[in-house]
Amino acid sequence: MVVGLGNPGADYAGTRHNAGAVAVEVLAQRHGGRLRSRRGLSALTDEVRIEGRRVALAFPQTYMNDSGGAVRKLVARFGIDDLRRLVVIHDELDLPTGRVQVRVGGGLAGHKGLRSIRDCLRATSFVRIRIGVGRPPSAAAGADYVLSRPRSADRDALRAAAARAADAAEAIAAEGPERAMNTFNVRSDDVSEGRSGDAG
Repeated sequence: MVVGLGNPGADYAGTRHNAGAVAVEVLAQRHGGRLRSRRGLSALTDEVRIEGRRVALAFPQTYMNDSGGAVRKLVARFGIDDLRRLVVIHDELDLPTGRVQVRVGGGLAGHKGLRSIRDCLRATSFVRIRIGVGRPPSAAAGADYVLSRPRSADRDALRAAAARAADAAEAIAAEGPERAMNTFNVRSDDVSEGRSGDAG
């Protein structure tokens, strides 16, 4: 199952915090799916076939900081008994804008959506695809920064990163997270270096 984190509604569409949701939408479009609401789930979902495997896609319709409850329902509904079969795509302040990395478990770097998932699943062993959004210029700007819409160059970089994150999800489905890490965790010279400062 691949879950893209973000906030629901038009007010948040196109913001940095919704990078994960955009990547899941890209996946759905590529594989002939359409994310839609399902009874009993706090998420837009669909199931598609990737490399011959059936894969559930989801965009939680709770706010980012409450993602855990929606993900817990999804895990139960789709029978995810091994959290390495759960892939979460999310924005990442600690990576330059546009960079994509795959990680299994590890620290959550203060990401409140991931913390909510950890608290509800009581584990961090799920796979993560991190989409770099860069850092804001000051600690005080952290929340406003991720909830803002990037301008031209960063916007283009994030669109490309969403497509690359979708590529990473396909690679995980086909070959597993370790091989995907070998492919996607290599620094690319065409990635913006983002901003400096503290996340807050």
